[in-house]
Amino acid sequence: MEKETRTPDKYTLLNELARRRGFYWQSYEIYGGASGFPTYGYLGSRLKQNIENKLRDLFVNKLGFMEMESPVITPSMVFEASGHVDHFKEPMVECDKCKKSFRADHLLREFAKMSEAEAEKLSLKELHEAIEKHEIRCPDCHGTFGEPKQFLTMFKTTIGPYSNAIGYGRPEAAQGIFVEFNRLYGMAREKLPFGVLQIGHALRNEISPRQGLLRLREFTIADLEFFFDPDEPDCYLLKDVENSKLQFLLAENKQKESEELTELTIKDALDKGFVKSKWQAVFMAFAQRLLTELGVPSDRQRFIEKLPWERAHYSAQSFDQEVYVERWGWVEVSGHAYRTDYDLKSHMKGSGVDMHVFKEYAEPVETEQEIIKPIMAKLGPAFKGEAAKVADLLSTANATEVASSLKANGYYLLGKHKILAEHIDIRCERIVERGRRFIPHVVEPSFGSDRLFYVVLEYAYNIKEDRAILSFPRDIAPIQVGIYPLVSKDGLPEKTMDLYRALLDEGFTVELDEAGSIGRRYARADEIGVQLGLTVDYDTLKDGTITIRDRDSWRQVRTKIEDLPELLRKYFRRKIEFDDLGQLIEG
Repeated sequence: MEKETRTPDKYTLLNELARRRGFYWQSYEIYGGASGFPTYGYLGSRLKQNIENKLRDLFVNKLGFMEMESPVITPSMVFEASGHVDHFKEPMVECDKCKKSFRADHLLREFAKMSEAEAEKLSLKELHEAIEKHEIRCPDCHGTFGEPKQFLTMFKTTIGPYSNAIGYGRPEAAQGIFVEFNRLYGMAREKLPFGVLQIGHALRNEISPRQGLLRLREFTIADLEFFFDPDEPDCYLLKDVENSKLQFLLAENKQKESEELTELTIKDALDKGFVKSKWQAVFMAFAQRLLTELGVPSDRQRFIEKLPWERAHYSAQSFDQEVYVERWGWVEVSGHAYRTDYDLKSHMKGSGVDMHVFKEYAEPVETEQEIIKPIMAKLGPAFKGEAAKVADLLSTANATEVASSLKANGYYLLGKHKILAEHIDIRCERIVERGRRFIPHVVEPSFGSDRLFYVVLEYAYNIKEDRAILSFPRDIAPIQVGIYPLVSKDGLPEKTMDLYRALLDEGFTVELDEAGSIGRRYARADEIGVQLGLTVDYDTLKDGTITIRDRDSWRQVRTKIEDLPELLRKYFRRKIEFDDLGQLIEG
């Protein structure tokens, strides 16, 4: 009886190609490997950098946002203030037999075909009951599972030799931006709105990462925090994208367990109230445009609204941008959260540092309002060296909120300071307001660089005449140009080397390949996604022309070497197309 042979799926084929050609592989292989940690090789590093540079080009170069870089290790008080220590937890089960751990909700999604929305809203008790009901066993040894428990998915460490100096590996890059808000606001010339991009490594102690580059313990994240006045109706970028069409899986359909998509323009999504913030909608449109430029058709993208129990603790509304991949179905590549003023308010309370901004009115406004007058004679003895700082913060506190807390609790907590009624005088005064103080709101588009990398690979991968080709968009191809002497004699290698060095000097990424037949060299180049192939032949020595071959169509044109640098620059900037590079060679 013949054994049934299964055709490998695209994920398997890509992983094999990636390891063999040096795009990426599992780290620490000589010690058996470690799940959730990839190593990127020469080609992978270039491709990943090119994808990240597409993000920079959009947000920093074209939209004028700032970029910054902050540390990966973060003092614990930052994540205590932000709420991550309390909320960054996932349900874990441990196999009674082999002692390996798995995420309980992921087991239900994989083996019970439960939807993400269903699995994520279950309590620990309900998760345990569902695992038993569906008779789910350990994927590795078929053992049974104990009761689920919450697992903090941040890596914990100590900073320096002191055991009480707790730090965490950041699970996102956002908090590094929020804690520096006052400095960044100054760099933005104290004008709203402004955006800040941070691309860097993040750490999440995933319980059981088993989806290749889609779920990692160390990964690269690109967080953009965009600060704006929630009472300012103008959204100057809206006109550029208001007619862009997006596919939405809305919360109302998710609650009905429906996968029905609703196609809406950005304008309609805002008019109907499906998206709460104009700025959030704008960045969703830009995210779709970005993925389209990375090779993912718009009909293979959707924006899925998160239900209340699925949203992060800081979010008033969230959408995940998802892309369809062959093995895993719909996977998240970016998240879009309306974070309101949650983060700045949390860090203001945790640190005691004021993060209000002041916006001047066109005309002064006279009003009557309750104000707080700090009584320095009382604050001095109570707070000593911090008295002036406490007085400053009190002068910006909400008088109604303070009075209510004093009445209910007998004190008002200002950061770590306990304010008593004897410390302040709350009175009603007639004042002239020349502007207003408020805490800016934030929308956040957040991209996973490693996930984008995998999605780009999958959508670039195709088979032509039984040969694998990675058809990357030309502006992210890890190698732009391959150069090949037709034969390794008669002065062709020397001419090829001259051209190779000249193009390197012009700033192109170039590969020189002299081994094997020209057909084999073309095939190798196609498999790693080299965009253009330049062949140096005998005519090159005679008339200074060269053959240019297109990776995807295999068409060829002939052009003068002296024209190459300018033509290639225009081509890779999408100013011209392949046929504009020279005279078409027929046949």
